[in-house]
Amino acid sequence: MSRLMLLTCQLLVAVVALALWQFLTTVPVFGRILLPPFFFSNPIDVGSQIVKWFSSGVIWKHLIITLWESLLAFVIGSVAGVLVGFWFARQPRVAAVFDPYVKMVNALPRVVLAPIFTLWLGLGIWSKVALGVTLVFFIVFFNVYQGVKEVSNTVLDNGRMLGMNERQLMRHVYWPSALSWMFSSLHTSVGFAVVGAVVGEYLGSAAGLGYLIQQAEGVFDVAGVFAGMFVLSAFVILIDMGVTLVERRLLVWRPAAAEGRG
Repeated sequence: MSRLMLLTCQLLVAVVALALWQFLTTVPVFGRILLPPFFFSNPIDVGSQIVKWFSSGVIWKHLIITLWESLLAFVIGSVAGVLVGFWFARQPRVAAVFDPYVKMVNALPRVVLAPIFTLWLGLGIWSKVALGVTLVFFIVFFNVYQGVKEVSNTVLDNGRMLGMNERQLMRHVYWPSALSWMFSSLHTSVGFAVVGAVVGEYLGSAAGLGYLIQQAEGVFDVAGVFAGMFVLSAFVILIDMGVTLVERRLLVWRPAAAEGRG
C-alpha cells in the first residue's frame, strides 16, 4: 500500500467515525436519539470548543505546561530505562538480586503513587514528571534489557574472534541490537509520559490539559472533556512522529521489511 493510499484510508476512518458520531447524537433513530448529546456531545460542539480555545489563546499555557511535563518524564524515564536496562543485562548477578524488587515496584498502581508524589514534590510540575517517569521507565527498561539479552552468542563469538574488546562489542553489537527494542518501547512510552502528566494534573494542579479536562468535567461540559481528549491525542501523535524521525535517522542501516505480495 502506498503512503498516499494509507493516509487516505486513515483519514477515511476518522471521517466515518465522526460522521457516525454526529448522526447518532443528532438524528432520531426509531423515534429516539441513540446517543444523548448531554452525555456524548457531538463533533461540531467539540470542534467549536477546540477552535474557541485556540482562537482565544487560553489553551497555549496549558498545552506548554503539559508538553514540558511530558517531555521531562519521557527523557528522564527513557534515559534511566536505557542505562539500567543495559546495566542489568550486562550484570546478571545484579539483575538476579534486584529482580523481585523491580517487579514489585512495577506492580504498584500509578494512581496510588500520584498523591504520594504530590505530598513529596508539591503541586508543581515535578510531581507530574515523577508520575510519568514511573510509567516510562519500566517500559523502556524491560525492552532494552530483553534486547541486549537477545544478542546472538554467535555474533558475540565472531566479534571476539575479530579482536573486539568489551567497549567495541557494546558499540557495534549490543547497542545496535537494543536499538530496535528501545524504539519500539519509546513509541509506547510517548503516550504513557503524557498520561502520567495529565493524570497528575487531573488529581491536583492549577494548569495543564488535565486541569482543563477536570474543570470541564466539574461543570458537566462534555464537549470540553472530549475537546481536551482530542487535543491530547493530537499532541501524542505529534510527539510520536518526532520519535519516528529520530528512529529512521538512527536505524538507517536496518533493511526495510519486505511487503507481502497479493
